[in-house]
Amino acid sequence: MPSQNKFQDLSPALVWSHFSTLCAIPRASYQEAALRQHLIDWAVSHGIAHEVDAAGNLILKKPASPGCESAPGVILQGHLDMVCQVNAGTQHDFACDAISAAVRDGWVVAENTTLGADNGIGVALALAALEEPELVHPSIEVLLTVNEESGMDGARGLAPGTLQGTQLINLDTEEWGHFYLGCAGGVDVELQHACVMEAVPSDYAILRFDVSGLRGGHSGIDIHLGRGNAIRLLAEALRDLSTHTDMRLIEFNGGTARNAIPREAFAVCAVPAAAVAGMDEWAEHRLAAWRQRFADTDANVFFKYELDEMPLGSAVQQEERDRLFAFLDIAANGVAQMSDDFPGVVDTSDNLGVASLLQGAFKATFKVRSLHDGRADALADKLVSYAESYGLQAWKDGAYPGWTPNPSSKLLALCQRVYSEEFGQAASLQVIHAGLECGLLAASHPQLDMISFGPDIRGAHAPGEKVEVASVARCWMLLKSVLQALARA
Repeated sequence: MPSQNKFQDLSPALVWSHFSTLCAIPRASYQEAALRQHLIDWAVSHGIAHEVDAAGNLILKKPASPGCESAPGVILQGHLDMVCQVNAGTQHDFACDAISAAVRDGWVVAENTTLGADNGIGVALALAALEEPELVHPSIEVLLTVNEESGMDGARGLAPGTLQGTQLINLDTEEWGHFYLGCAGGVDVELQHACVMEAVPSDYAILRFDVSGLRGGHSGIDIHLGRGNAIRLLAEALRDLSTHTDMRLIEFNGGTARNAIPREAFAVCAVPAAAVAGMDEWAEHRLAAWRQRFADTDANVFFKYELDEMPLGSAVQQEERDRLFAFLDIAANGVAQMSDDFPGVVDTSDNLGVASLLQGAFKATFKVRSLHDGRADALADKLVSYAESYGLQAWKDGAYPGWTPNPSSKLLALCQRVYSEEFGQAASLQVIHAGLECGLLAASHPQLDMISFGPDIRGAHAPGEKVEVASVARCWMLLKSVLQALARA
């Protein structure tokens, strides 16, 4: 059962009550069933119609307010799952533990895990719109998709004709005062390789190397900030170490999600026992160089090593080790191109999000994004070709389309008018270098006129994620006013 509303003193009360429930019920990708069932029970208790489609999406329906039945229907859309990231040393099981959050300086924050404001606040806003008794609105469909963060499976599986509304408000963006009318599409690049192994000499010592303290972040909206990628930094360090001593690679692990910039990585290696004495100076030099390099973006980067008592066993054959490190160190990562149409917005990028080596089995995943689907595909093809040139097996997977901007959107014009009336200024128009579900929804429901907005959320996809309380209140005010305007249009 959900715990008592931990945000009961915050306004708007309805929104924060629903968000408290979302914090209490675990909802990792592919593990949304408990939350979905809770929301079904809630809908039944409030007389709200519901259905679950073949993809597992939850659709909630509320008839139009009296006298507004002829207004075109509106769809409010968000996703049930969240990115699950936790700081090293913090005990938290996303399969069963509630999110621990606090209110500090006007923000709700989870200090050691992700908060799930992405997209829990959007879901809470939509549920509050269904529950608000005084709200004047057209017919409302609330579409809550599953597995958005892991591949947009819910939106991908939505059958044509499922939705009846003609206007859709996506509540999954993270900067208040902006209307988003376009987003990047994306594709994953998967790699694997079975490494040839060889025995570690008996006079070698086992060391564990750790990179930590990085800020990480969203692999779309934060990719241009120049933050460190733990996988690449560790590969860079170990590649350098291999030029100084006969280092043998045993294990490697970094990152936990393809759409999050990796914050931590570790490796288990073997070096000649005589080389351990000089390791302190080398590690300190490496850390000092990184702290200078990332002084403005990741000043808390940390690098250490320690002796490990595991058996010597086997390590990756040296030539293969060199090829793995060369690929990880050099492969494209970060911004590939800025947009010519939207100043300051990234057009095309990629993120090396996950890499692992265990018992000789190497795997890695890149997340490629672009405002132009052809450019995402071209960059992915280059990564595949590059990986194959290093003897790695690589392929593309999980492609989804971008959302093409429609500046002449009637829904956009109405939202701009309402925003100006409510807040006395014009909203900014933006596209986002992240993957909203709008592109896939447009593919199955081409009749939709779409827009996206949301409150201020900082640090999505990383521990320390937070959402500003005041901007949630403004977002709620805007949503109610837009629904009322649509009901009377």
